Amino acid sequence: MPDTIIATTTTVRVGYDFLTPLLRFFFGVDSPVSNITVAKILVFLQTTWNVYVVSAYLLSFIFLYLYIYASIHKSKLEEIESELIRAKEHAFASVNKGVSQSNRLKELYDHIDSDNPRDWKLGIIEADIILDEVLKQKGYAGTSLGERLRSISPTTLASLDDAWQAHKVRNQIAHGGPDFLLTHKLAKETTVQYERVFKELGVV
Repeated sequence: MPDTIIATTTTVRVGYDFLTPLLRFFFGVDSPVSNITVAKILVFLQTTWNVYVVSAYLLSFIFLYLYIYASIHKSKLEEIESELIRAKEHAFASVNKGVSQSNRLKELYDHIDSDNPRDWKLGIIEADIILDEVLKQKGYAGTSLGERLRSISPTTLASLDDAWQAHKVRNQIAHGGPDFLLTHKLAKETTVQYERVFKELGVV
């Protein structure tokens, strides 16, 4: 009697079917071949695009409003900062009127040695005021420190470039507002530049 061979089939499950649940969720169908229509896909893509466009416009308007709002308030902050600096300049000039240069320089160095960045800015402003007053006393012409520096020849004042560089930092403080970051290193370097000019002018 011949041997009987019984064939059996074994179902091997390979992986997990991710596609069918996604198709059922988005398009309400199970088969990607027989049931998905081009129309449904186009409707889905059109809806997605419309949502994207509307969202993009809304976000653009929001960011534009925030930009305008921030710009306006930034200008106000800069104006307030400039007014505070001018007030400090006038206050420093008034309080130290008649005070010896050595005491004024000591106050300047105290501000630069402080741990407070606001004091560093105030120290630079004080140094600039002292330089302006010294140049006035020596008869240099001009209605501002910048004009007086322009009237000086490098052959007359060897440290003229130091004076310009230090004065530029002062202007950045005055006009840069809160956005200008004065590091302690830059404050000390600027003070050294003022000091070289002061020594040449006989202030220290």
